[in-house]
Formats: sequence, structure tokens, C-alpha cells
Amino acid sequence: MISSVKHIFSSFTSSYFRRFSQLPIIKNSTLKPLLVSTTQSFTFSPKEQCNIEVLDEKDRLEASQRIKIGIYFATWWALNVVYSIYNKKVLNALPYPWLISTLSLACGSLMMLVSWVTRIAEPPKIDFEFWKTLVPVAVAHTIGHVAGAVSISKVTVSFSHIIKSGEPAFSVLVSRVLLGEMFPMLVYLSLLPIIGGCTLTVATELNFNMIGFMGAMISNLAFVFRNIFSKKGMKGKSVSGMNYYACMSMMSLFILTPFAIVVEGPQMWSNGWQTALAQIGPNFVWWVAVQSIFYHLYNQVSYMSLDQISPLTFSIGNTMKRIFVIVSSIIIFRTPIQPINALGAAIAVLGTFLYSQV
Repeated sequence: MISSVKHIFSSFTSSYFRRFSQLPIIKNSTLKPLLVSTTQSFTFSPKEQCNIEVLDEKDRLEASQRIKIGIYFATWWALNVVYSIYNKKVLNALPYPWLISTLSLACGSLMMLVSWVTRIAEPPKIDFEFWKTLVPVAVAHTIGHVAGAVSISKVTVSFSHIIKSGEPAFSVLVSRVLLGEMFPMLVYLSLLPIIGGCTLTVATELNFNMIGFMGAMISNLAFVFRNIFSKKGMKGKSVSGMNYYACMSMMSLFILTPFAIVVEGPQMWSNGWQTALAQIGPNFVWWVAVQSIFYHLYNQVSYMSLDQISPLTFSIGNTMKRIFVIVSSIIIFRTPIQPINALGAAIAVLGTFLYSQV
């Protein structure tokens, strides 16, 4: 009985595989199974193993660098949002942008001097040649800083930063004309929505002010020059990005102070300060302190990131940061915005995104 069952099972399986298998059934095959006598050929030589380890280490370093830059950018953007909000509140109460710009630089310079004296930060080893190359950077930084403060004192934070989102256009223009850099056609095409969006925003702005608009445009151009000069000045230097910005702040303070005194003057500052204190109260002093401290911190972090990236990437990060500033300011100050105005801002931001991709 067992023999017949085996015979039936054998017949069934043979019939089944003939029907569904595309491979022929080999009967009484004389072929022997493949045997692997050694695994030596499946192992890597010491040189190959070393190359794989080098590639793995390179991937890890690149991933670590991307994370590091991402943290820099996130911190930079958050600090800038806080500064922008308090800077506008201070300028609303005390509309003297030259004074506020001077106080911001003075606060940052004092912070770094204290950190160097107390050895919280390592003092930089610099010479006369370093200060000489820093002059154009400090001049551009001073112009951009004051122009930005003038813009914020005249228009809303959101409008000023929408205009400043056109910085990539200035960056490409300056890099092309002065540095002779060539860019793919897609880069130039990506600038069209940035320019178009900014133009639409300007045309539909409810509280348009020419001084505020020109201040934002001048700030754009000045900061592009600052970024390019900074990158050149930092090449081959042992000075960190943090100390580089600290030295630049001190030189900018030295440049700005006499101009601030001439343009506005101590008498206007004294009267304006008393008026602001009477209207706001003691909290006004804290507003000034916060905006000054956060101004230095956000710029310091941005220069720490500039130490790691190109000027164009820095401009992209600076523009993407404006999204957070624009949205935050609209919410906090309850800025009225028309749909067509919002469309212009969205187009400009979209252009910035496309620019960053190409």
C-alpha cells in the first residue's frame, strides 16, 4: 500500500511540474552539484577594505557637516526673528535708526571684548594686514546695517524683508560683473519670479514709503558686497568666523559713530529717549538691550556658518530666513496684507526656492 501511495505521489508531482515549470525535468542526471571550496575570492583585499572605510568615513563627515550647517541656519533664523521683532518695537518708540544701529554694534563689541578677556572665547591672533583687509568688509557692513534700520523705521518688517528677498539677484549681478563668475541659464531664469514678486509687492503695498524701500535695496547691495569681501578676507586666515565678525563689528562701530553723531546728534537722542521712556516705561530699556544682544548673536552665528559655505549659499540661507521673519512679523504686529500683496511675496519666495535648487 505504501508503495502504491509513493507511486501515485510521484506521478502527481511529475505531472504538476511538467505543467507549470518552464524548465525541463532532468532524469537520472549525471551532473554534480556546484561546490564552493573556498570563500577567499569573496573577501576584500586590504587595499579595497581601506578604500571602503575611507568612503564610509567621508560619508559620515559629509552628513555631520550638513547637520552642523543645518543647526547653524536654524539658530541663525530664530535669533534673527527675535531681533527683527524687538528692533521694530524699539524703532517705533525711538525712530532714530543711526542711534539704534550704533547701540547694536557697541553691545556686540562689548560682549566680545568681555569674552576675550575672560577667555570664554579664544582671542584672535591678528596683525595690521588683517585690519587692512577688513576695512571694505566693515564699510559694507556699516552701510547695510544702517540702511536696513532706516528701512525698518519707515515701513513694516514684512515689506522690508520681502524687498530684501531680492538679495540673490544682487548676488548674481555682483558676482558676474565684478568676479566674472558664469551661471547656468536656469539661475538667471530663477531670478525672474524673485524680481517679479518683489515688484508686485511694491506696487500693492498699502504703506509704501520710498525711503524705506530704498533703504532695503541699499541694504541688499551692501550685504552682498560684505559677504563676498568676507569670504575673500577669511581665506587663508586663522581667524574663526565668530572672531572675524567681532573684529568687523568693532571697526564698523568706529566708522559709524561719528556719522551717527553728525546725522542725528546727542540732543535728538536725549529728547527721543525721554519720550520713549515716558510712553513705554522701563520695559523700553529691556527692548533696546534685547534687540542689541540678539543682533550680535544672529550675525555671529551667521558668520560661523559663512565659515563653512559659499557666499551664494549664504545668500540663499539669508533669503530663506526672511520667510520666518515675514510670517512672524505679520502675526505679531497684525500687519494688514492684501491678497495681491501676499501673492507677490509668495512669488518672490518661490523664486528664491527655485534659485536655491538650480
